[in-house]
Amino acid sequence: MSASMPPKKRAETATAVLKKNAGKVKVMSVPASAQVIQESDSERQMKLYEQAIRAFRAQSFEEARHLFEEVAAGPRGPVAHTARLHVTICERRSCQPDLTLESAEDHYNYAVVRINAGDLTTAREHLQLARNGIATGDHVYYALAACDALSGDADAAYENLKRAIEIDPRNRISARQDPDFASASQTPLWQQLLYPEKSNLF
Repeated sequence: MSASMPPKKRAETATAVLKKNAGKVKVMSVPASAQVIQESDSERQMKLYEQAIRAFRAQSFEEARHLFEEVAAGPRGPVAHTARLHVTICERRSCQPDLTLESAEDHYNYAVVRINAGDLTTAREHLQLARNGIATGDHVYYALAACDALSGDADAAYENLKRAIEIDPRNRISARQDPDFASASQTPLWQQLLYPEKSNLF
């Protein structure tokens, strides 16, 4: 039977053990940064979006709707917004084979679909009809700007985007991240529109 250790000796022993094991402590690895996770989610969102567009073009509206719903939950705002529009159209097409365009919003929703299909001429026609019915609809001006930018008309795109931002300044943030404006936004005039805080520094 061993004798009990004096308190001072026990303290010294504990300290010695800590020092001895200090170099053996295993540091847990830090999880991936929020930025990396964001990028991963963004990539997944874009892949799902491509699948959804293929299903939509094949008129598999129920399958497309489920995919667009997943896309709508992703981190890219403009892509999520477009996906929500497609969800609405998929629901209508699932119940009604022939799409009836009656309201300004109907024309707007259909125009967004035509933009994604690359049919910019038809898209512009329906956006103009939508604008006539919703004169203060910032989303209509934003879509017109995207349509103009994709058509190579940077001046018209600038004017429509400027109007969209005047109605709702949050469109400026969306436009910064929108690939539809990637080419046109490189000019000084566009930079001033998208990043006014930078121009105020000079």
